[in-house]
Amino acid sequence: MSSMRLLLAFILLALPLPPLLAQSADLGPHVAAILKEAPAGTRIGLLVTTLEGAEVLAVAPDQRFIPASNTKMFTTAVAYAHLAALDGAARGTGVVLEGAESRPDVVLLGRGDPRLSSAADCMQTCLAALADAVAARTMRVNDIIGDDRWFPDERWSPGMSWNNIPTRSGTGTSALTLDDNELAVLVRPAAVGAAPTVEELRYFTLDNQALTVPGGEVKIGWWRDPGGFTVRLMGTIGADAPAERLRFGIDNPAHYAAWRLREFLVARGVDVKGRLLTRHRPVLPQDDPAERTGPVAPAPADDGMLATVPASPVAEDVAIINKLSQNLHAELLLRHLGRLAGTGSIAEGWAVMQAVLAQAGMPENGVDLSDGSGMSSYNRITPRAAVTLLGWAARQSWGTAWRESLPVGGRDGTLRRRFAGTALDGRIFAKTGSLNATNTLSGYLLAKSGRTLIFSILSNDCPDGETDKAIAAMDKALLAIAEAN
Repeated sequence: MSSMRLLLAFILLALPLPPLLAQSADLGPHVAAILKEAPAGTRIGLLVTTLEGAEVLAVAPDQRFIPASNTKMFTTAVAYAHLAALDGAARGTGVVLEGAESRPDVVLLGRGDPRLSSAADCMQTCLAALADAVAARTMRVNDIIGDDRWFPDERWSPGMSWNNIPTRSGTGTSALTLDDNELAVLVRPAAVGAAPTVEELRYFTLDNQALTVPGGEVKIGWWRDPGGFTVRLMGTIGADAPAERLRFGIDNPAHYAAWRLREFLVARGVDVKGRLLTRHRPVLPQDDPAERTGPVAPAPADDGMLATVPASPVAEDVAIINKLSQNLHAELLLRHLGRLAGTGSIAEGWAVMQAVLAQAGMPENGVDLSDGSGMSSYNRITPRAAVTLLGWAARQSWGTAWRESLPVGGRDGTLRRRFAGTALDGRIFAKTGSLNATNTLSGYLLAKSGRTLIFSILSNDCPDGETDKAIAAMDKALLAIAEAN
């Protein structure tokens, strides 16, 4: 659906419509039968309402579920409620020279920009611009220091599964973020019987135990111990297969960013003699508003910036978070919320979210979050809480802009392949969620009558390897609801 058609669809929300079409007596039992097609043991909750809040259909609407990336709806909606303050806050990246003028230390100071890039084709928020500024001032430097003290050092949220930490989904969260805090490499087949080649792997070391085999099938796996610098490559790749791209998470993003800055400086002919160092700020009781007894600690000083690159507008990043389900950016957004009146901790961000959710009329015990992205296994929401959030957001002045950040069924983002060719193709606007044994979808759909409905369908405890069946049952149920309304 084009942007104009989307706009017209949502303008129609404000127009008077006839009463909700009478529900057929068997819609509830029909949907219940569809949901039974999910694998045995799967627990599903569902709530569907009108924009005005009238209940259309409910299945366990007040049970608590792990929301996975439906968490991002809460983080980004609260961010939209504070959009002006967030855009007015310091969020860019800067470089400072410290020490002797003849050979100063170079400090790369992060303030939570999620989009700082070292890519060769970078057009904005580029690390190269900071390297250019240093080279223009001096060609002799000592230490290169990555400083991420803008937020306390909480690289992983409570409830993050340890096996996700080495992956791009669980990469470390840091005020000094570069290239999404992930490292991409290409694996290419070699001669049959030989180890495949791995291109662009420099920051980590490689233990290559993979093998090139006949054919075109790819069964490449890898592992890196959390905190370790060795990537073990395993499995096989067919000699006729195309290159396989792998992406590794970064455990210490401030160190990685400093390492890349040193590469940029050396490439510009700068003589770098010193060490590669980092500066972190440990999380303390004062970073939790429930524990703090004194005033909020002052932000780290950033006087004397040699150069800065500003961050992109928050709304642009919200679109990335919701459309692509970008975990790191969501975590950084939560910490930016925490910096509005606090220290930038997870607890500070959650306190800001709780205040906004209370204004939205969130049901008691309906939301309990430990992160901003949904990677935490501690998170819980109810279908009623998700629908309450969506209904409240639809009534806000920024509601249409925020809705446009959600994936569109059959068209874009994480829904680009779902609902394609169905009655909800281009007519469902919703946030997906996927985690261990969990699949969720919450948002807005245009029913057959043209009326917009709000829905949340959450599934947990799906048996391993059968999530496709659970998703199919969920989507089939939504199609039935849309058809009946």
